[in-house]
Amino acid sequence: MRHLLLDLDAPLMSFGGDMVDAYGVVRDFPAKSMVAGLLANALGWERHDADAHARLQERLVMGSARAGEGRRVRDFQTAQLGGGDRGWTTRGRVEGRTGGAATYLSPHIRYRDADADARVLVALHLEHGGEELTLDTLADALDRPERPLFLGRKPFLPSRPVRLGFVDSGTIREALIAGLALLTDMPDDDGPVRAQWPRAEGLAGNAREEELTDERHWPAGVHAGLRRVAEGDITRPGAAA
Repeated sequence: MRHLLLDLDAPLMSFGGDMVDAYGVVRDFPAKSMVAGLLANALGWERHDADAHARLQERLVMGSARAGEGRRVRDFQTAQLGGGDRGWTTRGRVEGRTGGAATYLSPHIRYRDADADARVLVALHLEHGGEELTLDTLADALDRPERPLFLGRKPFLPSRPVRLGFVDSGTIREALIAGLALLTDMPDDDGPVRAQWPRAEGLAGNAREEELTDERHWPAGVHAGLRRVAEGDITRPGAAA
């Protein structure tokens, strides 16, 4: 089976999880909704294209591996946004705010985590072939995205082209292992690589099952559903078992 590989490399990246009070928790692996959103952004889709987003997410089968762990950092933020404030968007034009008070008595305070100097490999394919949207369409969009791409948050821009290439393999897990061999500029390291792949492919080695709520209900703008994955170590090609 043919898989598309994404190389997520940036000074900072953030795979958002559930918000806990004022803490913006991040996950170790990108959510399915985030990858679908990244691809949709490259295609130039708008937020109101909810049906197209939902269908892409439904067809998407993916896994990821932390080729470079990096380090977790925490950012303390304060924001005081009024009804007339304006800001930058990835569409290349200024976007204004409507509604709300002109000023707030106190700023909005939150803590947000991110990964610094990490590198994450994503392998994916699309179920239900024969549709207009194909892996080649997605690869072309990543090469020439309609809008700037970002890894979790708008300031977190990739350090290199996101598309790594294609590999043929029987499973997502095998595609991740093959993809690690294409990251030729990584430091020499024979250690295990933490990875996540569909639970349906089975548990291997020290893998355990995890249940995630990382699929977005696009019309409502909330996360819902349940996705079962396996998380465990994989070995870099050529490394001692």
